[in-house]
Amino acid sequence: MSLIALLPGDGIGPEVIAQARRVLDALSLDLVFEEAPVGGAAYLEEGHPLPAATLALAKRADAVLFGAVGDPRFDAVERAFRPEQAILGLRRELGLFANLRPAKLFPGLEDASALKPEVAGAIDMVIVRELNGDVYFGEKGRRTTLDGLRQGFDVMSYNEREVERIARVGFETARVRRKRLCSVDKANVLETSQLWRDVVNSIASEYSDVHLTHMYVDNAAMQLVRNPGQFDVIVTGNLFGDILSDQASMCAGSIGMLPSAALDTGKKGLFEPIHGSAPDIAGQGKANPCATILSAAMMLRYSLDNEAAAQRIERAVEGALTAGVRTPDLGGTATTTEMADAILARLA
Repeated sequence: MSLIALLPGDGIGPEVIAQARRVLDALSLDLVFEEAPVGGAAYLEEGHPLPAATLALAKRADAVLFGAVGDPRFDAVERAFRPEQAILGLRRELGLFANLRPAKLFPGLEDASALKPEVAGAIDMVIVRELNGDVYFGEKGRRTTLDGLRQGFDVMSYNEREVERIARVGFETARVRRKRLCSVDKANVLETSQLWRDVVNSIASEYSDVHLTHMYVDNAAMQLVRNPGQFDVIVTGNLFGDILSDQASMCAGSIGMLPSAALDTGKKGLFEPIHGSAPDIAGQGKANPCATILSAAMMLRYSLDNEAAAQRIERAVEGALTAGVRTPDLGGTATTTEMADAILARLA
């Protein structure tokens, strides 16, 4: 029996988590679910975006299925209490350092991509993003310069152990795919990136079966729209990975299609769609549940070691899309529930 923590969160989070739960229930697996508030919803209930009880549940669980956090109503709240701090806190407290974000264009979605169909059709990559370092977790603050100007600062930093740890995830991920790893940095101007590149190169000999290349992040952003088919696995830091993975989502058709996994060293993970809370469409039945349902498939694969069930879900999603079922973000009219219904029909 596996305990799954369900953290729906804000905006469309509860809607898409509900549909992913339906899909998991339909598989008749030995799963137990416990739900807890997180993000802005938790702040309203408990006065904190990551209440102690929610964190305790996440620590006890075998895996966490996460919806989304974010609500403009809390933009003026002190930063430590904003909804987004919940996900940062979970990553830190659970030791989730490796973010896997697959980007693949499902057949039939070529027209939904921002790219030409013949270019978009080649997209099939995984972006491996480091989660616990970089400017998001570095020293930050505000100060006054000598000439009286307000100045904000966020320190970008990595130590060699942090880089080696995520680089190995990149190499291992490439090893079971097409054996090509591209390390993305900005080593021409950033000392942090030069260390990153040095460390990646230092362990490359241990993975002689994987072809390693390096690319500056600005070039990588251009190549993602020029020739995305060249990429198999990309490994990069927190800031660059955040930007590139969102860009890859639009190349692959819609941000509503992309799942993600955040893993610790033992493969326990937090699994979430990358699309955010989308408060402008919350409660309207317009949200695409596919990214969350595919995140549940990643949960089965990585944390629960059930590859067969993961593939069943992925085939069912592909089948529904091939049949022409589309939510509004993909140019269709299906509601959130109707999209999940189509996937459930193909699970049977």
